[in-house]
Amino acid sequence: MRIRCHIAFIAAVAVSTTLPLSAAVPARAALAPAPSGWTQVWAEDFTGPAGTLPSSADWIIDTGTSYPGGPARWGTGEVQAYTDSTSNLAQDGAGNLRITPLRDDSGRWTSARIETRRTDFKPPDGGVLRIEGRIQMPNVTGAEAAGYWPAFWALGEPYRGNYQSWPSAGEFDVMENVNGADAVWGSLHCGVNPGGPCDETLGNGANRPCPGSSCQSAFHMYAFEWDRSVSPNQLRWYVDGERYHSVSQSEVGDSYWTDMTEHPGYFILLNVAIGGAFPDGVAGSATPTGLTAPGSPMLVDYVAVYTSGGAGAPLGGPRDAYGTIQAESYDAASTVGKEACSEGGEDVGWLSDGDWLRYDNVDFGTGGVHAFAARVASGAGGDVSGLVEVRIDSRSNAPIGSFALAGTGGWQSWRTVPADAADVVGRHTVFLTFISGQPADFVNVDWFQFLT
Repeated sequence: MRIRCHIAFIAAVAVSTTLPLSAAVPARAALAPAPSGWTQVWAEDFTGPAGTLPSSADWIIDTGTSYPGGPARWGTGEVQAYTDSTSNLAQDGAGNLRITPLRDDSGRWTSARIETRRTDFKPPDGGVLRIEGRIQMPNVTGAEAAGYWPAFWALGEPYRGNYQSWPSAGEFDVMENVNGADAVWGSLHCGVNPGGPCDETLGNGANRPCPGSSCQSAFHMYAFEWDRSVSPNQLRWYVDGERYHSVSQSEVGDSYWTDMTEHPGYFILLNVAIGGAFPDGVAGSATPTGLTAPGSPMLVDYVAVYTSGGAGAPLGGPRDAYGTIQAESYDAASTVGKEACSEGGEDVGWLSDGDWLRYDNVDFGTGGVHAFAARVASGAGGDVSGLVEVRIDSRSNAPIGSFALAGTGGWQSWRTVPADAADVVGRHTVFLTFISGQPADFVNVDWFQFLT
């Protein structure tokens, strides 16, 4: 709901920081596998055709000026109406989502706001959650940017349908910006309003300039981490890998911390608002103005959710069958080994006849699987080969798909091998099993995923 002004953080916007250009995130063509040490559990790469809306299977498009029965003007005082028009919200055919605020001849503003259908983004017990996106803020500055308010953020699950649960349900602002300032704001909203441990309606936040190049002129990587592997727990905010804000569980207090963490999880939002408490507070006057220029989009290259460490299924919920499942993230296995992978992170090695890996709570959705692919390597001799198989729910069930593998030229000579697979729906335990009929090791596995 984001009812706040952030006036307490205005002074930091004016700070000038000179950093090498290498700090900016380089151009990229497609979402890469999970970074070393992390398991990707959900992602959206916005690779649809130009002029199309984002996937309705993954995203809800908010429309109008409030939730049904929720606070007017989205509780923030913003002036635009959200629409599902492809003029405001569309994939661009080049791997980006464009959220474009527009103004009609009568001076009425429109824009777009989307939120994930999933509401269970949460770290595993003893692990870490990372929410990450690669985004270029609207490329507009000065008087023409007055009132622009792009945001990438997350709300606690109880807020969906209970619009009085803010801020107790929790809000993580991964990236916000107003009025075209070269700054990223990261904030926590929690407790009670007004006041409380997060100083509502301001929130507990900080800001800094974007590294290397301005926030408006280039893509940057914005990330938030919720770390349950340390005591007290910690929240952290990053831009291009540089941490600029953190909040400890002890700062919030146990009762308020429980309110915002002991629920199913969080959902993710992307939007560009126009006007409202935050841009007005920073500007010191009402926004937008007659000089505010419509038509500058926020570009979203990707959004991804990762976990690291901990026990049990990721996020306290399902693994995404269509995301990259790191082989080393298994829930159980035969006698196998992990080793450093030449492509980053770890792989599972020394796999031979009769070995297996188990992955719990894999969500296939409502159907559409026709294949799977695995990233594999083999340094086995010329007379050694075997099968990599996928089985559902039991190692004794028949494989739903498999492929044969011989030597690839080395135990770190990786190749992606696809194979047909029978259709699967719902949530299941997935087994990778390895059959060769001989005792010699024949394969290492880095990751696998299912394909529609």
